[in-house]
Amino acid sequence: MSQSLDRALTVLAGLAEGPRTLDQLAELAGVHKSTVLRLLRTLEVHRFVQRDGVRYYRLGTALFDLAYRALEERDVRRLVEPALRDLNAATGHTVHLASYEGGEVVYIDKFESRHHVRMYSRIGRRAPLSCTAVAKVLLAALPPAERRAVAVSIDYPPCTANSITGPEAYRAELARVAERGFAVDNAEHENFINCIAAPIRGIRGEVLAAVSLSVPTMLLDLDGLLGLVPDLLAAAAKASAECGWSPGEKER
Repeated sequence: MSQSLDRALTVLAGLAEGPRTLDQLAELAGVHKSTVLRLLRTLEVHRFVQRDGVRYYRLGTALFDLAYRALEERDVRRLVEPALRDLNAATGHTVHLASYEGGEVVYIDKFESRHHVRMYSRIGRRAPLSCTAVAKVLLAALPPAERRAVAVSIDYPPCTANSITGPEAYRAELARVAERGFAVDNAEHENFINCIAAPIRGIRGEVLAAVSLSVPTMLLDLDGLLGLVPDLLAAAAKASAECGWSPGEKER
């Protein structure tokens, strides 16, 4: 591994948490300030880093440009946008699109709630694997052996009293998701948010992404949210059709 590249990436990851001083970045990277300063100057030239006042550095515009381009390269995001936008308009609730890559579930699109009470989330944020509906949908689509391997390898933080806390219970939950065709987060990630999610399929029936509806419990209880499952499944089917899937195709 390139030591300079590793240090530069460490610096960028630190700046992703907010503006930092040279001293803070040097401590984070575990090197002398002069070394970090050389890295920052190079990153600044390429607009990955920019000055914030006299003492601070922050992420530069080039990173946002790269992130936007990467998201635009995801054809599924463009193809399913109309279906997800319609679901958001029809329900008024937050709609997320998530994908599974490299062992992580990442939100790749979001349509905000029309209500005053909103949930905190953002495009590019990772979704916890053990307690979110989108992760359950995406992992339930894995082959059994891979599903089992993931279940025994991940952590099970007790985010709420409803969180799943072990691999056996999680494997059973994934089996239920695969059988019924949608997943539920019953205040498992945040104790004031319920969520339902469904798969979006490609031309061969493979699961490309997951679409979800997330609602604060003060706006709608779990039973009320479950009443929106038909709307969610209809939107997922419409999005899947745009990705080339037909109900007659074999699901996998």
